[in-house]
Amino acid sequence: MSGSLCRSLYSFSGENHQQGLKFEAGEVISVLQVSDGGWWEGEKDGLRGWFPASYVQILEKPGKMNPQKIEDSSPVPLPPGWQCYMSPQGRRYYVNTVTNETTWERPNSSPVSLKSPLVKKTSLPAVNGFHPSGSPLHHPDSVHISVRKPSGEPQINCVTFPHPDTMPEQQLLKPGEWSYCDYFWADKKDPQGNTTVTGFEELLQKQLKGKQMQKDMAEFIRERIKIEEEYAKNLAKLSQNSLAFQEEGTLGEAWAQLKKSLADEAEVHLKFSSKLQSEVEKPLLNFRENFKKDMKKFDHHIADLRKQLSSRYAAVEKARKALAERQKDLEVKTQQLEIKLSNKTEEDIKKARRKSTQAGDDLMRCVDLYNQAQSKWFEEMVTTSLELERLEVERVEMIRQHLCQYTQLRHETDMFNQSTVEPVDQLLQKVDPAKDRECWVKEHKTGDIRPMDMDI
Repeated sequence: MSGSLCRSLYSFSGENHQQGLKFEAGEVISVLQVSDGGWWEGEKDGLRGWFPASYVQILEKPGKMNPQKIEDSSPVPLPPGWQCYMSPQGRRYYVNTVTNETTWERPNSSPVSLKSPLVKKTSLPAVNGFHPSGSPLHHPDSVHISVRKPSGEPQINCVTFPHPDTMPEQQLLKPGEWSYCDYFWADKKDPQGNTTVTGFEELLQKQLKGKQMQKDMAEFIRERIKIEEEYAKNLAKLSQNSLAFQEEGTLGEAWAQLKKSLADEAEVHLKFSSKLQSEVEKPLLNFRENFKKDMKKFDHHIADLRKQLSSRYAAVEKARKALAERQKDLEVKTQQLEIKLSNKTEEDIKKARRKSTQAGDDLMRCVDLYNQAQSKWFEEMVTTSLELERLEVERVEMIRQHLCQYTQLRHETDMFNQSTVEPVDQLLQKVDPAKDRECWVKEHKTGDIRPMDMDI
């Protein structure tokens, strides 16, 4: 395993380990050492340190790696014929060089009976939430395989999850962030308890609510635009009204300016409604449309992966059943041989053994395909849920920015309206009835000689 290259799937700050190796997502790291517990030692840009194995992906396929033989650290020696190896995921496992039996549990010192059926585990325990893809590390051609489902790995809707007791070291992918990629793996029953809802569907429904909320917001802005347009239309109509058109003097000037301010205010509100449409409503609708397309794409993609995973699981169960039938047939032929030895019976046993071995190979291939499908589902679930997080942050930030734009435009409209009213205020302050009377008299006077009494 040491000397291999891996690529980081997520960024790691190195703070969770005293000698942590800091890196960003997508960087290539050289693996120097693996250990129990899911931590590997690596080197990047001349710096060495430790990092979680779940944060990286090996660039070479695990099926092409040679198993690493290591020394057993237990003070109790292994039974004869057993050797200790390190898996590509950093876990110890044990191989019997005589029987080719492979197991994660450390074997005891009791001798192995060569007459008993040999056990080969065909489904490796999940590592950090998913099965490693690739072929089994030890695959003898003629080994007799016992059919047993892994008891520590619960199946939820055809997806294998590690048992908490067997994987205590499993860590969150983004600890402390309550990220979508950590909390939506298991399925759950609907409120009526009838159908099963996947975790991704639950997450998707939240995003669809956000899409509907954007539509409601756009509708709200559209109604606001209608109000502004109608208001501007009525202001313009009122500014053309001829009532009190003949008022003269300083009061007449203020009245004319008031009517002109209505026309100016109408134009301001028209501009406000136009900006609301181009700078708030349209961006909301455009973002919603793109958001809708992304949700549909993610929904179909994850659903297809789940269908493929279910199909792979069904193939594993079918191959497991076929293997059990072949083994049963082999046992029957072996019993017949014990009763009566003949060339025909011996040939039947060889044929049954070949079919049993072929069924075992088929089962391991099906398990390998299932593990690859589950690994792909795991990677895409993490990638897609993180993308949903990014889209939700982008959606909320976009709405916040455009609501700020709405309030800014409203503030600017109020300022413009205030500017149209200020000249009216100034003219109203100058209204002077005495001056108006003086001006009118000067313009319309006919004479200032008053009549007087006549003398007799």
